[in-house]
Amino acid sequence: MPFTGLVSGEDIRMLRKRRGLTQKEVAEKAGVSQSLIARIENNTVDPRLSTVRKILSVLSLINGGKTAEGIMHSPVIAVKITESVRRAVELMKKHDVSQIPVVNGGRVVGSVQESTIMNRITRSGNLRRFFSESVYTIMEEPFTTVKPSMRVEDVLKFLTAGHHALLVTDRGKLEGIITKIDVLSSTIRFEEEEGGG
Repeated sequence: MPFTGLVSGEDIRMLRKRRGLTQKEVAEKAGVSQSLIARIENNTVDPRLSTVRKILSVLSLINGGKTAEGIMHSPVIAVKITESVRRAVELMKKHDVSQIPVVNGGRVVGSVQESTIMNRITRSGNLRRFFSESVYTIMEEPFTTVKPSMRVEDVLKFLTAGHHALLVTDRGKLEGIITKIDVLSSTIRFEEEEGGG
């Protein structure tokens, strides 16, 4: 996945074909060249984020009125700040997620990511001790929060800007979480509904 961290060239090709569009048609709608679309799909170019957003806007119909609430995953799987790194890994494996919020008394105070755990494992001299440590010792900043009413195109802007996940909150209450796969899955579901299944 050489460019946005949100989608790969293969993802763009898949979405384009699901829409029944040619590379030329996507290029015209996005205001870019057909050769650029081809290079993006072949992962031979690292396009600007603004270009990727334009292409995804064409392919996913993100301007179709969908909101964060409509694509979020709920309930949110979270780990308590006092729980162990092992517990965080178990939850990530069980729910097939690569990042997880850290909570303290019902309030989100941090996040744990698979990549952070992997990096710490390579530096750890004692794996048993590392996995028994509290997630507090490895947690990072909390994920950015957004409102349930945020448009999907704005959600996409956050995710393509480097955010790994977004938390959806309403009046301080945690309602859901959105990751790149939620956006892509929602796009595919929308296309299937539009195409009659």
